[in-house]
Amino acid sequence: MGLQNTMRALADPTRRGILNLLKKGRLSAGEIAEQFAMSAPAVSKHLTVLKDADLIRDRREGKFIYYELNASVLDEALLWLKELRGDET
Repeated sequence: MGLQNTMRALADPTRRGILNLLKKGRLSAGEIAEQFAMSAPAVSKHLTVLKDADLIRDRREGKFIYYELNASVLDEALLWLKELRGDET
């Protein structure tokens, strides 16, 4: 089920965009939402999908929630894709 959640989360271009933002460092939900032409609840839904797939982590600091990339899940997905392709590891 983990890989299925990862692939479902990665299938959406907005979620891939969020991951690209987070590869530069942690951001608050507001900072992420500023980058997209959609409502804050819509961005929140995308963040929830990414969190459920364990692609991002969140941490509350005061009244803000900061998100950061969890690259280990991406590494697992890449390893599976390489094995599927027959690449040597």
